[in-house]
Amino acid sequence: MSTKRDHGCSRRVFLSTATLAGTVALLGLRSELFAAEPAPETTRIRLIANNLCMGALMHVAQDFLSSEGFTDVQYISPKGSGQDEKLLASGEADIDTGFALRHIIRVEAGDPIVFLAGLHPGCFELFGKDRVHSIGDLKGKKVAMSQLGSSRQLFVAIMAKHVGLDPQKDINWVTHSAAESMRLLAEGKIDAFMAFPPEPQELRAKKIGHVVVNMMMDRPWSQYFCCMAFGKSGLCPQKSCGYQTGAASDPESD
Repeated sequence: MSTKRDHGCSRRVFLSTATLAGTVALLGLRSELFAAEPAPETTRIRLIANNLCMGALMHVAQDFLSSEGFTDVQYISPKGSGQDEKLLASGEADIDTGFALRHIIRVEAGDPIVFLAGLHPGCFELFGKDRVHSIGDLKGKKVAMSQLGSSRQLFVAIMAKHVGLDPQKDINWVTHSAAESMRLLAEGKIDAFMAFPPEPQELRAKKIGHVVVNMMMDRPWSQYFCCMAFGKSGLCPQKSCGYQTGAASDPESD
């Protein structure tokens, strides 16, 4: 038994040592690569920390940005709905993250913003009551939004358009807070509600309605980026940054 224990311990030590050696070698290689890269054209970068999940990502990125040569990393908190896009377009900020549809609307109006990268697929889940089991069932139904022009409404609208509905004519949009919308859905006074975490978890826990579309799981919506990273025009060359953006309404942050 002693021999087996010694043998097992020695194998674990060997594997641990090999792993550590490989990690050191990898880090050493990467540091040499970083050292060989030219310094950024500017050492200041201004990031918009506009909500809990995206703001957390921005703060986590600080160490990585520092390692890339940015010595002045600033965080900007927009005051009011839709202000982050304006800060980016005006050049008061360099990087923003958020829902793609809000910035696509800005593209159409010509704001000087570029799309940099996708972050993750959908956050939203559309919940319905008894009369709604598909997007097509939304025709003539009441769909609650906390604000007209919000990302919640925009996502439902493109889903409706995808199945042949006219979002402006075929859906009865009503505005309520998220908490009020969940209460009205439970009472059957509205037919559907586009929920954003932690609202889907609360609706499930209370057994209110059922999921009609889960943008994380259901095609084709799961194949698209829900949130993306954006930069002000001039942050990278137009030829390598895809298309530019524009301005419109001031939809809410969610």
